[in-house]
Amino acid sequence: MRRAYGVQKLSSYLDTVGYPLTEEEINDLIMNKQIPHLKPMTNMIVFNLDHIDWWNSQKENSPK
Repeated sequence: MRRAYGVQKLSSYLDTVGYPLTEEEINDLIMNKQIPHLKPMTNMIVFNLDHIDWWNSQKENSPK
């Protein structure tokens, strides 16, 4: 399973797939439960990149 550990790693990954988001934007999405993520421990956030790719494709296909 492809994973990104932490907001900074996810931000870097999203840059590589043409969907750049700042760490602040990602944190806002996490707080509002609008991006798939796991929080197995208090100070750890894990993103399944397959889920992120799906989420990204849904964002691209939704009406603006």
